[in-house]
Amino acid sequence: KMGKARPWMLWPYIGCAVTLVACFSIPESWGHTAQYIFFFLSYTLLNAVFFTANNIAYASLTALITKNTSERVQIGSFRFIFAFGTKIVIEAVTISAVAWLGGGVFGWRMIAIIYAIIGLITNTYSVFSVKELPEEEFAEDEASGENKLTFLQSFKVLLKNKYYVIICCSYILTQLYASVIGMGTYYAKYILGNEKAFSTLSLAINITMVVALTVLPIVIKKLGGMYKLNIWGYGLAALGRVGVMVAAYMGSFPLMLAFTALSTVGIAPLQGDLNALIACCSEHTTLTTGHRLEGMMYSCSSLGIKIGGALGTAICGWLLDAAGYIENATVQTVSTVNMLNFLYLWMPVILCAAVGFLLVFLSVEKANEKLLAKKTENV
Repeated sequence: KMGKARPWMLWPYIGCAVTLVACFSIPESWGHTAQYIFFFLSYTLLNAVFFTANNIAYASLTALITKNTSERVQIGSFRFIFAFGTKIVIEAVTISAVAWLGGGVFGWRMIAIIYAIIGLITNTYSVFSVKELPEEEFAEDEASGENKLTFLQSFKVLLKNKYYVIICCSYILTQLYASVIGMGTYYAKYILGNEKAFSTLSLAINITMVVALTVLPIVIKKLGGMYKLNIWGYGLAALGRVGVMVAAYMGSFPLMLAFTALSTVGIAPLQGDLNALIACCSEHTTLTTGHRLEGMMYSCSSLGIKIGGALGTAICGWLLDAAGYIENATVQTVSTVNMLNFLYLWMPVILCAAVGFLLVFLSVEKANEKLLAKKTENV
């Protein structure tokens, strides 16, 4: 009676809370091997099992509680406004809070417990504060008697939706982008000569993202859709990262900050309307095949995070290692400096351009309009 997504959003988060605390509760009396196994199991259950189940269900609600595209964009925008806002708060208070709670293992364990409780309360409130649309709302879009598929059949149907494949690839590239931007901590330490500079750059990204997401629904409403805004946005993002590169070679940190913020303005539209785009892709599958696959459709976000994040972190590590990176060295080799310049300055430009190119083919809104118009004519 709770619907398709809400039960999967509710119960797995209890697992999230337990395993989050478990990650910071490794038995100190155990041997190193046992401790590593304990952490590996806790961390894997947290991220690959419980969070994945919760997050896919949470994202799927965008398509299940409203069929209005404008409302879906608003939902996505608010989601990421609070995500980035919370990120700013967490980064600002956690270290001090751990110290205030006594520091060390105990301090980290206590902060994990506090965050787990906050997560449980907010997640549970979210589950019971919304209702999914009744099945009858979607019945007219479905082919009678054809909406029961096996997992393999569902996967094949997904792959036939070219827009789903484009979004998956875009998600992977955006996670690769996040990984190379994360290399800024090394760039700040070894090239800018100031580790704290990365925090300032991150703050410029997070604050700009929150502000941009606030006005996003209004902008999309005025433009009458997401398609052009996303393409223009990533064009602006690529241009902004070129500006960051030029400013870096000029040695101007204030200009780097300004162009970082400009690039973030360009990235914000896709960040905020991605949930709505996935909902459009799900609708496209229903219109063309008669099958509703919201859960599997929204899995592309989790899939992109896992593949893109893992690949991005691994590739950055391999490239730094190949360049001769020496951990905690006062001065790095010339090849390492060149590699850091490539990863933090050049790669973001390439990735923004690649995402922008993919978005040119993501005209799912227009495709759905044509299908609906054709369906109306037939009626």
